[in-house]
Amino acid sequence: MYCTHWLKCMQTTQNLLHYSINRKVSTSMMNLFRHKNAKRIEGLDKNVWVEFTKLAAAPGVVNLGQGFPDMPPPPHITEALANAAVGENFMLNQYTRGFVIIIEPFFDCYEPMVKMAGGIPVFISLKPVQEKVEQDISDSGDWKLDEEELSGKFNSRTKAIIINTPNNPLGKVFKMEELKMIADLCIKHDVLCISDEVYEWLVYNGHKHIKIGTLPGMWDRTITIGSAGKTFSVTGWKLGWSIGPAHLIKHLQTVQQNTIYTCNTPIQEAVAQGIWKEYGRLTDKDCYFLSLPRELEAKRNRMAKFLHTVRMKPIIPEGGYFMIVDISALDVDISKVEENEPYDNLFVKWMIKNKKLAAIPVTSFVSDQSKCHFEKYIRFCFIKQDSTLNSAETILKNWK
Repeated sequence: MYCTHWLKCMQTTQNLLHYSINRKVSTSMMNLFRHKNAKRIEGLDKNVWVEFTKLAAAPGVVNLGQGFPDMPPPPHITEALANAAVGENFMLNQYTRGFVIIIEPFFDCYEPMVKMAGGIPVFISLKPVQEKVEQDISDSGDWKLDEEELSGKFNSRTKAIIINTPNNPLGKVFKMEELKMIADLCIKHDVLCISDEVYEWLVYNGHKHIKIGTLPGMWDRTITIGSAGKTFSVTGWKLGWSIGPAHLIKHLQTVQQNTIYTCNTPIQEAVAQGIWKEYGRLTDKDCYFLSLPRELEAKRNRMAKFLHTVRMKPIIPEGGYFMIVDISALDVDISKVEENEPYDNLFVKWMIKNKKLAAIPVTSFVSDQSKCHFEKYIRFCFIKQDSTLNSAETILKNWK
């Protein structure tokens, strides 16, 4: 097991995606610098290279400071470049970056981090079974992948697929037949699978979490991601782990060593002891891995009930601690707002301002081309104290 920060970016090579870890950033750096409590980091955006490159660019300056040659390279190097462009290796000029399939809705870091690593995101949406989601209350299991569409996303340039089960924000727990469909395609096309399973213990009655890495032929091509923050409700610790075969994990270790370099050792020790303790009492009803989903299931059911009272249509999550709701029936008129944003963005801003209730627009979790299909959904979180849920329920009871 390899402890590191939450999976954030992937680096593409010719035959293999390497992965690196980073931190989530919830506000822009400009807002951070403006904050009165962040003065201790003011000026860190400046460095010697920025300051002196600007100074050295002035006319007449002889720059002996920076380490770039102002002499031509050896002739055989430029000749090799020319030959690569027009000779037998002309295919080197073509676009060779790998495709990474992302199932939407998805946690919003996947897309930018694939791009930052030089990969090309390819999206496929979970789609609702229409007759079921038209009911007042439906289930996250009613959202499915189309097998033919998914198969069409794989080709010789596909390097990886990212799955998230239980899914954030939908709460879908992928079933065995769905995982087997994905696994068969990964094996057929020699594709890696990055399986984000940070909510693996938050699965509700009637559902079971299955690790795709345990399916035949998948261990050698799967990186499984876990999270102490989600497992032990300590999201501020920013500690997670990656599980997989040695030939993949070694690349994670290399990237870790040369990027963030280290983790908080006391937190690692605390998490390791916590995992050891809970695994040792999996048959005990007080095991945290079992008691937390029990507690959250009651909160989930309560939230679904009071959201339904204002004609929001909850999609009951099979796992995780988020619930998305269809707000179409509310028909809130926000036509006076001129911002060119999806409806859910504008609705949430309106709701925060006028109802003092905050949520997250679901279009934040999908690609640009799919926003039109998701803009009537918003996401609520129910891993909250009863007093917080009481306040939300009161707001909704007074909704007009």
